[in-house]
Amino acid sequence: MKTHTLSILVRNHPGVLSHIAGLFARRAYNIESIAAGVTEKPDVTRITIVVAGDEDVLEQVTKQVRKLVDVIKVVDLKYSESITRELAIITVKANKDTRSEIIEIGDVFKGTVVDITDSTITIQVAGNERQIKGVIKLLSHFGIEEMARTGLIALPYKSGR
Repeated sequence: MKTHTLSILVRNHPGVLSHIAGLFARRAYNIESIAAGVTEKPDVTRITIVVAGDEDVLEQVTKQVRKLVDVIKVVDLKYSESITRELAIITVKANKDTRSEIIEIGDVFKGTVVDITDSTITIQVAGNERQIKGVIKLLSHFGIEEMARTGLIALPYKSGR
């Protein structure tokens, strides 16, 4: 199944996110990631939804989303034509012997240590999906105690590149 990243601009009103997510649920479409936040215009929110599925079902859901009153624009962002980022905060088991290696892995992925205790290190990492999966894979060898991920956000590349 192919993964699709939808960028949906909506009027910033209560309940809009719920209506959009509800459309996907009614079509039995699993949302793999959803992120929403205000744009450069305070009255407009960008919702980024990542779903896996075939083109026909996605087309039907997209048509239904476009019909919602508060939806301004819907774009299916291709990975090669967009900038994608995700934030992950990962708490890893650590001791005196492993601490420097864990910090080094974080540094390779341009991560930041945001907390250290006697038995753990918490690292914040931002990057594309491949980078986030890579750092998680490497840190899992030490034992991940907790993790939170924001979900994917994306913008199209501007033309004229």
